[in-house]
Amino acid sequence: MTSPHTYQAQAIVIKQTKIGEADKVVTLYTLEFGKLKAVAKGACRPGSKLGGNVEPPNYCLVMLAKGRNLDIITQSQTMDGFLKVKGDLWCISCSSYILELVDAFTTEGSPNQPLFELLLDALKNLSLSNGDETVLRYFELHLLQHLGYRPQLRRCVVCNSPLKPGVNFFSPGQGGALCSGCNHGEFTSHPISIDALKVLRLWQDCDYHTVSRVKMSSKLSSELRLLMQEYITYLLQREVKSMAWLEKLKTGFGVGSDCGVN
Repeated sequence: MTSPHTYQAQAIVIKQTKIGEADKVVTLYTLEFGKLKAVAKGACRPGSKLGGNVEPPNYCLVMLAKGRNLDIITQSQTMDGFLKVKGDLWCISCSSYILELVDAFTTEGSPNQPLFELLLDALKNLSLSNGDETVLRYFELHLLQHLGYRPQLRRCVVCNSPLKPGVNFFSPGQGGALCSGCNHGEFTSHPISIDALKVLRLWQDCDYHTVSRVKMSSKLSSELRLLMQEYITYLLQREVKSMAWLEKLKTGFGVGSDCGVN
């Protein structure tokens, strides 16, 4: 059975690139088809109705037509433009980081409904939380989980013994935590605090509403950020460009709380 000439999809705009004088190539992450690229013809022209609907990080209902090389976006209706996110430099930078992660970790034509829902929820939570970094950490952890990279945090990844309170380590190369006895010769591992293990274990198995109620010190927040950065960089074998930009912005936005974790 042949595919229909046109089809519809729920999509989140990941990025766009101008081609020629008037058109854009738009990368979408869709509920039905996963990541795909399509052409938005005339989107760069002044007054184009299509142009405003295919800007990152819009959540859209798009109609597409089959094309020879790339499919063509014929219609787009914005269901959420995340105006509060777009109106704040820190929030839009956080959304760019989230979108870059999805683009980096996914391939075209591989639908993943839990990941689509996670991405949509992350953009909504960014808006509601005024750019709380907890949104990023929760998204990172569950993105990796949905893609098969869930870190092992309750047992040593080498000897499989339960991790005891005290000195433990996190190894990006091993994909999880190590006990002190198995850390010998692991040059890429770093100590992980008891509080960091507690928070990550909780976050792996709860919803964002529960996560948002956890109060963290700036020290713990920094530890979690660096740990996730190292793991993501190891998996991608490169740094995420938008993370460097976030680091430059941090000092001006006072991200993080000064409360401790219970």
